[in-house]
Amino acid sequence: MAAGMGSRYGGLKQMDPMDEKGHLLIDYSIYDAVQAGFEEIIFVIREKDRQNFDDRIVSRIRDKVKVSYAFQRIEDIPDGFDVPDGREKPWGTGHALMSALSAVDGRPFAVINADDFYGREAFRKIFRFLSQTTDDADMYHYGMVGYRLENTVTDNGSVSRGICDVTETQMLNGIQERTRIEKRPDGIASTEDGGTSWQHLDGGTVVSMNLWGFQFSFMHELVEGFPDFLEKGLRENPLKCEYYIPSAVQKLLDEKRADVKVMTTPDRWFGVTYKEDKQSVVAALKQMREDGIYPDELLG
Repeated sequence: MAAGMGSRYGGLKQMDPMDEKGHLLIDYSIYDAVQAGFEEIIFVIREKDRQNFDDRIVSRIRDKVKVSYAFQRIEDIPDGFDVPDGREKPWGTGHALMSALSAVDGRPFAVINADDFYGREAFRKIFRFLSQTTDDADMYHYGMVGYRLENTVTDNGSVSRGICDVTETQMLNGIQERTRIEKRPDGIASTEDGGTSWQHLDGGTVVSMNLWGFQFSFMHELVEGFPDFLEKGLRENPLKCEYYIPSAVQKLLDEKRADVKVMTTPDRWFGVTYKEDKQSVVAALKQMREDGIYPDELLG
């Protein structure tokens, strides 16, 4: 998913080089995904960004892996609904995923953010899960790679994370989207009221970084749930409401129509939520190349 506008970063952060070879963060994810066994990359982007993606990414990898596009358009909403005047923000990760419905074409698939670094083990785990799992007649079976919260926060501001309640058998019991989590003098905490009150969060808490493994059934559930989201969202927060993947997953869990296997990884997440994050990400990737984890040239 790469259709976000990067408002906190100050530009199209997916296109910011992260090493001296000009690789982007998504290049590392593509490399890891192909090494794990994935056969096609679908970029969910804004249509106006296609030429940029063609020039900066696809031109270097199209002979190594199949690539296609899906376009997230703010006007792609069901009949009977209208885009509010002044709305510029995309409709969220659930809507982004719906944009790829025809491109996915009935197949199982993994989901990632284009501006996050996940680590190679995450892709191996989610590929293995998808290769070995199918839905039952009365139950969907999905997967998610979870990270330790302390490995996913930035020193430069707040982040959004899905806080996971995981059972002893590593199944997802529930997920709650927290939109403002940050490091504070006494540890990691979250607030949902603009900073009036804070809730301490343990660093070992399992969080979602939007690395999911779904059967195609999830696409149909997203489509069916979108009108209900719009009814409420346009009434309560018309300019900023978002249709989140975790919210759709939670609904299926509550209805006992799906289960989600949580595969945890000790890897550290790297991302460029803010421009100030870039220096640490560049240094970490350089160290991994020096350690032989990644070659100097990825798929290009």
